[in-house]
Amino acid sequence: MTQNVLKQGAKTGGVPAPAITPTPSAPGARGWRDYALLLALACCWSSTYPLTKIGLGSIPPVTFISARSLVAAAFLLVVLRIRGIRIPTDIKAWKLFAFQQTINSTIPFLVITWAQLYVPASNTVVLASTTPIFAFLITWAITRHEPASLLKLVGAILGLAGTIAIIGLDALSGFGKEIFAEIAILLATVSFACATIFGLRLSDYDPMVVAAGSLLFGGTVLLPVALIVDHPWTLHPTAQALVATVVMGIFSSAFGLMLFYMCLTRLGTLTTNAQGYLRIPIGVALSVILLGESVPSNLALGLVLVMAGVAAMTMPAEAVKRWLRKL
Repeated sequence: MTQNVLKQGAKTGGVPAPAITPTPSAPGARGWRDYALLLALACCWSSTYPLTKIGLGSIPPVTFISARSLVAAAFLLVVLRIRGIRIPTDIKAWKLFAFQQTINSTIPFLVITWAQLYVPASNTVVLASTTPIFAFLITWAITRHEPASLLKLVGAILGLAGTIAIIGLDALSGFGKEIFAEIAILLATVSFACATIFGLRLSDYDPMVVAAGSLLFGGTVLLPVALIVDHPWTLHPTAQALVATVVMGIFSSAFGLMLFYMCLTRLGTLTTNAQGYLRIPIGVALSVILLGESVPSNLALGLVLVMAGVAAMTMPAEAVKRWLRKL
């Protein structure tokens, strides 16, 4: 009977969570494969920093976001076709996809893109790294859908401190000069935090189905705006920008969003948010390799703080208690 249920789920794109997915808080439910997925997600999303910089060199922001979303959606739809999985056609599913994409991508990315016209990139990275802290506060004060321990809060703060160390303490000197733009970035990070929590409602669907539906909606919504505002047919993007758009669409958006929903189901929202800190050192390394940027002087200190923060956010409470008993 279980096999029949799984086959039926594969045909419709729905995955019966109780049959195949352990709850994130269940003892022993997490293994090294789950954390490998978290690292893979961080690698996928950290590539957005250098790829976006290359793409925006000759492609306007709205067109760039729409194009990479549609490229990602097209790629996933082809893979789903090969796998024999159909995209849901019911209104309920598409309402979920639309809302998730709106709060997880469309609105926050547009807000941050606007804010970066006034806020330096280093300040933007620091502000955007507050997502795990907001996710903790929302979980602890409102949703209570999973344990929000003090250790996870400490991990979120350590990760933020590591991010500041990597970017440089001088990045803090510019805060307060463009207060409205900075508040906008913080609101965008709150939106990201809410998206990680709301994303749990999509656990009944195959992660690739959710990613494909969300990206298709996001790219389609922004396409008319891009046509009206940017007039894409008049643009002359460089070959590097086009390659960056395709690579970012497939690697960062398609695989990244699919891994994101897999991590939410396996690890929960607070642990999944830890990848936000892993993205910083990986993104710095990619910027050095791909763009020839200099290595930050505080990279070693930042890495230590980031890894300590990620460990605190991902380490099961039982493992911490066992470690403390040995001391």
